[in-house]
Amino acid sequence: MKLSLTRNRLLAAVTSGLIFAASGAFADEDHETRETWRLFVADHTNPVVRAIDFDSGKELGRYDIKGPAALTASASGQTIFATQSDHDIVHVIKTGIDFSDHGEHRDLDVSDAGLLPVTFEGKRPFHVVPHDDHAILFYDRGGKADIIDEAALLDGKADIRTIDTTRPHHGVAVTMGRFVLVSVPNIEVPTKPDELPPRVGLRVVDETGEQVGAMAKCTDLHGEATSARLVAFGCKEGVLVARPGGLDGPKLEMLTYPADLPKGSTGTLLGGKAMQFFLGNYGEDKIVLIDPDGEEHFRLIDLPTRRVDFLLDPATSRNAYILTEDGDLHVLDVIKGEIVRKGKVTEAYSKDGHWRDPRPRLAVADGHLAITDPRHSLIRVVDAESLKEVRAIPVEGKPFTIVGVGGSGASH
Repeated sequence: MKLSLTRNRLLAAVTSGLIFAASGAFADEDHETRETWRLFVADHTNPVVRAIDFDSGKELGRYDIKGPAALTASASGQTIFATQSDHDIVHVIKTGIDFSDHGEHRDLDVSDAGLLPVTFEGKRPFHVVPHDDHAILFYDRGGKADIIDEAALLDGKADIRTIDTTRPHHGVAVTMGRFVLVSVPNIEVPTKPDELPPRVGLRVVDETGEQVGAMAKCTDLHGEATSARLVAFGCKEGVLVARPGGLDGPKLEMLTYPADLPKGSTGTLLGGKAMQFFLGNYGEDKIVLIDPDGEEHFRLIDLPTRRVDFLLDPATSRNAYILTEDGDLHVLDVIKGEIVRKGKVTEAYSKDGHWRDPRPRLAVADGHLAITDPRHSLIRVVDAESLKEVRAIPVEGKPFTIVGVGGSGASH
């Protein structure tokens, strides 16, 4: 099966991205280039998040919160959301890294990282979806989703627009222009007091909260991602894609899994930045490349063992990284649609046991992979090209979830 993540189309996208990046080199000569990267790491067991300077490995700050947290960086990289689902609260950390675009170049301002004074409380916050200048926080047991303005956060304030999710459920909400895409729970099925209803579809609501059009079927909806102007959702039947539709609202299209794919589905999705495509899991030991505009939408890639974590490289657009339970890191070339190299980066971390057991997580920083190794209290820094470990950063406790924020820009 050949994806028409068509080679020519994707190569053209990569080339145009490189030309755009290179144009920054012609900024005024009085602009000094500065590059800064920071890692933000949450502990698996202890209620703490640490900010770490990537170059030196020095701890820049330690932020005590309520419980172990999942970390999500905003679209701008100026804030990190620390979601503590079991403690019904979300803290927000200022990264201290701020890029501003000036056409032929961008400026980089660096300041201290710090815990912001605003918190968000509600019943079981779970999915945080960053988008443009805001983030959408979904409360599984709260029956609501909050759209949070980032600029207000950085001023120490909360500017929130709340969306009704009709009934508590493990779902998601994503903005698309003035519309919001919201998962739909099955309200016909009785559930026990400690259970949440299954998801059956996706609906579109406008700025007044009114539904636009009919619900689109998406059984067991789980996982979402944005690429270019498209948003995709994982479903039992396939991948549901939302496209901008003007005044009438987004247009929803189901990309049905073809008959030649083995039984399975995707429940975790990543979206390409410089190129329009999606990467999703397909069960535990396969991943799938998704091209919404291709003649063939899906291309399946087998993994030697089960996937522990995966992510896309925002700077090297054709690279995706997949860590498997045997400790190998695999580089997927999304244009070729195949794994092009691999290297051993950690000991084996079996997927057997509890899904929340401490296992490595990946982040990208300055041409490297930063890989948490909770068993050894380390962040392993691996060269993205050679897949060789170049150094290790000791971190107290069990470093677990991690995000990398940074880049280069002009400094005045």
